[in-house]
Amino acid sequence: MALKLSCVLFDLDGTLVNTAPDLLACLHSALTHHNVVQTDITTLMPYISYGAAAMIKHSAAASMSAAQQAEILTTMLHLYEQNIAVHSDFFAGIPETLAFCEAQQIKWGIVTNKRKRFTEPLVDALNIRARVACVISGDSTAHAKPHAAPMLAACQQAQVAPEECVYIGDARHDIEAGKAVNMTTLAAMYGYLTPTDTPETWGADALIASPKHLLTWLETRL
Repeated sequence: MALKLSCVLFDLDGTLVNTAPDLLACLHSALTHHNVVQTDITTLMPYISYGAAAMIKHSAAASMSAAQQAEILTTMLHLYEQNIAVHSDFFAGIPETLAFCEAQQIKWGIVTNKRKRFTEPLVDALNIRARVACVISGDSTAHAKPHAAPMLAACQQAQVAPEECVYIGDARHDIEAGKAVNMTTLAAMYGYLTPTDTPETWGADALIASPKHLLTWLETRL
C-alpha cells in the first residue's frame, strides 16, 4: 500500500549508528578505573538503548552501592564525551538508505534519548549536520521517549506532519513514542535488543531485519 511519506526519523544508538564500540570501550575503562572486573564487556551491548546507567546496573558493578555506580557513570560519561566517535559509524546499509531518501526528496532526522552533550558532537563527527532535517535529544524537550513531546518537536523542526513520518527504533519506548503521534513505526531488529525483548509485541507496523531491509521496505511503499 502506497504511503504518503515526508520524513524518515531514526533513533540514534542501535538504529542509525553503531555506537557500541565506543560506549563499551568507555564503560570498560571506567570499570577498570574503579577496580571492577568485567570479563565480557560485549554482554552489556543490549542495554545501550536504555542508557549508560542501565549498562552499569547490568555489569559486574551491579552489586555496588548506588553512589559507587554513580561514580562509575560519571567516569564513563567523561570518557565518552572525549571519545564520541573513535569507532562509531553508520550501520552497513544506512548510507544507501539516507541517499535514497534524499534522492526521493524525503527528509530524514534523528530522535534519540541520548543527551545533547553527546548527540550534537556525534552528529558533527559524522558530518551530517547539513543533511539532517531535525535532531532531537533526550533533553531537547521536557520529556524523553516514550513521551510524545520529542516526536512532535522533531516534526516541528523538520516542518512535517506526524502522520507522514516513519519512525524506526530498537526499543519499545521508540515504538510507543511514534505510535503516540500516529507515525508509522518500525522496529529495528538489528539493533541493541535485550534477551527479554519481544519486539513482535510492541505494536510496530513492521519488523526490520537490517538497514537493507529498511531500504527495500521504503522502496516498496513509495
